[in-house]
Amino acid sequence: MKMAKEELIQAIEQARRALNESIDLEEGYEVIYHNSVTLDKLIAQYIACGY
Repeated sequence: MKMAKEELIQAIEQARRALNESIDLEEGYEVIYHNSVTLDKLIAQYIACGY
């Protein structure tokens, strides 16, 4: 299901915060990688939607 633009922006911001926090807390590679991939997928979805 396609997210509305505002929902997608909020999801991107939440994923960015999660990634930054995992880096700041020096969490393990797997956690940081997972957060990075999640953010990348959301950004790709945003671009694909043409927003």
